[in-house]
Amino acid sequence: MSPEGKKLLNIIILGFGFMFMFTAFQTCGNIEQTVLENFHSAEFNGTGYTSLAIIYSVFSASNLIAPSVVAVIGPQLSMFFSGLLYSGYIAMFIYPYTWTFYTASVLVGIGAAVLWTAQGNVLAINSSDSTIGRNSGIFWALLQFSLFFGNLYVYCAWHGHVHITDKDRQTVFISLTVISLVGCFLFFLIRKPDAESASSEATEALLQGESDSDSVVSSPQPGLCSQALDAFIKACKLFVTKEMLLLSICIAYTGLELTFYSGVYGTCIGAMTQFGQDAKSLIGISGICIGVGEILGGGVFGMLNKCNRFGRNPVVLFGLVIHFVAFYLIFLNIASDAPKQETDARAFMQPNLGVALLCSFLLGLGDSCFNTQLLSIIGFMFKDDSAPAFAVFKFIQSIMAAVAFSYSNFLLLHWQLLILVLVGFLGTMTFFVAEWAAESRRRESDYDSI
Repeated sequence: MSPEGKKLLNIIILGFGFMFMFTAFQTCGNIEQTVLENFHSAEFNGTGYTSLAIIYSVFSASNLIAPSVVAVIGPQLSMFFSGLLYSGYIAMFIYPYTWTFYTASVLVGIGAAVLWTAQGNVLAINSSDSTIGRNSGIFWALLQFSLFFGNLYVYCAWHGHVHITDKDRQTVFISLTVISLVGCFLFFLIRKPDAESASSEATEALLQGESDSDSVVSSPQPGLCSQALDAFIKACKLFVTKEMLLLSICIAYTGLELTFYSGVYGTCIGAMTQFGQDAKSLIGISGICIGVGEILGGGVFGMLNKCNRFGRNPVVLFGLVIHFVAFYLIFLNIASDAPKQETDARAFMQPNLGVALLCSFLLGLGDSCFNTQLLSIIGFMFKDDSAPAFAVFKFIQSIMAAVAFSYSNFLLLHWQLLILVLVGFLGTMTFFVAEWAAESRRRESDYDSI
């Protein structure tokens, strides 16, 4: 197999590994608030929103040390052990206790930081300037198939169920735990990309520990303590660079809207009694519609990146417009108190299921526009420091997701939508400036190579 083919295969395996893991975890996040509202036990008093707020708070803080972990044990083992923490969190729902619920939330937050830093490192190592857009799109599209399969299963399992019983919960979460573990073990199929230049050896050391074998080595090498410290310092320095500060508002927006589409909106649909006795199972259909939008966006705006002569800005602008349309329709269609409790209230129109599911699709499509372009521009602008750069990306995104899950406990729907509109607009404007700077850098690089 050619070196380029080997790198592409690594990206595909990476995407499938994440697809299996997040088939389990994203489905879990989408339904956990509803599940816990139907779980009655004297030994449990947790909430899904609080758990997700803890996850993303710890996720955010752990991103400061994640590059050091990846530098010491390599991205392959980093992703595997992090995946085990995800599986443990999902398995906890088979019979939850308050202390295991919140302990698992802390652990999965740590694992998430390491997992996504390692993912960004593998993506950058297996990409060039000309393939980073394509590879980002392939990875994103495969990842978002997770929304389709997991939520389809939830719909079929819960169709016609007004109340989620203990058996319903246990059956779903046992299945999701097994699916998550399959994704963990897929990471062992990722192989070392062929060295193309001497300058790439240092980057490959993060992936391999400079092993002579084809598989990634897990044992620490001399000087790794210093390497870990360097990774931490680089992450801190990258955080205050002009480019990252410009991108930070757009990244913050992806954290806010991640919270909205992955935890809040599905809960809103399930809480609308006017959608009938199938309202709970419609959470799964909503997740499928989000996944279809994500997959379509990843394919069109990622894999066809080379055909886009106008850069990343039009894609991000399209994503913003799509989201604004979705927010307006949600404002008209969903009752304001739906994020907090079951409701028979109506907003400004008779609740319409078709409109609700259309909004799910638009949320996914718009999210893919932002995330594929952010992955692409960060992989391009910070290629030499990919692990610290993606750690900073996830630090900003996760801290804003934690903030959003925290206010989702008490803010009415229309206030949450207003926050999304304001931050989304500011984030898009600053992304434009960052993209113009990246394009200027690319042109200067092309001129110097002549």
